Amino acid sequence: MSDQPIRGGRFTEGLAKIAAELNASHRFDRRLARFDVAQSQAHVRMLAARGLVGADEASQLVAGLEQVAREIAAGALVWRDELEDVHMHVEARLVELCGDAARKLQTGRSRNDQVATDLRLWSRDAAGRLVRLAQALRGAIAKQARATIDVLAPGYTHLQRAQPVRLAHHLLAHAEALGRDITRLRAASVAADVSPLGAGALASTSLPIDRDATARALGFGGGVTRNSLDAVGDRDFACDLVYACAITASHLSRLGEEIVLWSTAEFGFARPPEAYCSGSSLMPQKVNPDVAELVRAKAGRVAGDLVTLLVVLKGLPLAYNKDLQETQEPLYDAVETVALALEATTGLVAGLTFDEERLRAAASDDGLLATDLAERLVEKGAAFRDAHSQVGAWVRAAAERGVALRCLPELPGDLRAALDPAAAVERRDLVGGPARARVLAELARVESETKAP
Repeated sequence: MSDQPIRGGRFTEGLAKIAAELNASHRFDRRLARFDVAQSQAHVRMLAARGLVGADEASQLVAGLEQVAREIAAGALVWRDELEDVHMHVEARLVELCGDAARKLQTGRSRNDQVATDLRLWSRDAAGRLVRLAQALRGAIAKQARATIDVLAPGYTHLQRAQPVRLAHHLLAHAEALGRDITRLRAASVAADVSPLGAGALASTSLPIDRDATARALGFGGGVTRNSLDAVGDRDFACDLVYACAITASHLSRLGEEIVLWSTAEFGFARPPEAYCSGSSLMPQKVNPDVAELVRAKAGRVAGDLVTLLVVLKGLPLAYNKDLQETQEPLYDAVETVALALEATTGLVAGLTFDEERLRAAASDDGLLATDLAERLVEKGAAFRDAHSQVGAWVRAAAERGVALRCLPELPGDLRAALDPAAAVERRDLVGGPARARVLAELARVESETKAP
């Protein structure tokens, strides 16, 4: 098949070479191939049921599409620049296999609703894959949290030591953020789960097709789109998915940053597995946390994908415009980048080794318990602002004298018991707090969610 059937009888000239190069999308939209084949099979079966193609022709076409699918899976399909997109490659190969019957494949269908349908099928599948990868990372975090349930660590604000917590509590904070990411990814899957097939180029078709039948055959749980103009120009579902990817990448970046910090000599809290690090071409002693750094950097790339997508869509008139072809690459890139980052981070987290003694020592700094001193004064009847001021004066005095807070002579003896980090953590026995029972309850919840289908 040449490019002439794409342009039709209206044209006497083919596309200029540079125009064809700009127009071509098969280098990236071949990702849609298996979905395009599945969609075409559902479409052909529907056409046969409505009497728009013969039963024998339909059987021949369905079998031919199976052959195309096998060739695609085996990498045997020849991709040719004169066939601009994945849809034309599938159709061209089908013509070679089935002859003129294949020319009926596009009955009641446009490439506009075809690509919209393929993209929704791809996005729905991609969202499900990302959910599984995110759950695997949550599982790795949960495993580390259970192994370190009794290890104390300093909690931070402004990257300054603030209050003692359980290391498991800190790790589960990342699992909590990933849980929100999963919620967004599932919502993006629902947004994509509506069939635009049958919307045609922009105004549906006069042929008696059955949109509900193809929607059911393709597993669209949300039924069919309700406006043909909107259906072919809508890429909101892609924005939803890329937004979910961008937030996920941001969360992975924060986790990567902490692993980078924790693995420095200055912190010394954790050691990444060597399989996720690199050395230096000059300095023999170096063990660089490259994977954590790369995951940290990927957030900028995925945020750029989201911006690209939004800017392409801004101000487009209804219905279909070729600009929409440019929404595909940022969509694919965001999903594939986050999938890679999730999988790499899972291995990185699973292989982390924590220096428990160094963590405990860092969490035992008396200064981290200043808030506990103030709260004990509140229990004695002091207003919190007054208690805050008093403890602040004791902290300043201890710092000026170069002594630990517990060694300050003017500190009342009955308050010294508050300077026990383990007891301080256990006193925070509220939902969402770092007390052992609360952390174990959250850990059980996360573990249960990661095992759910």
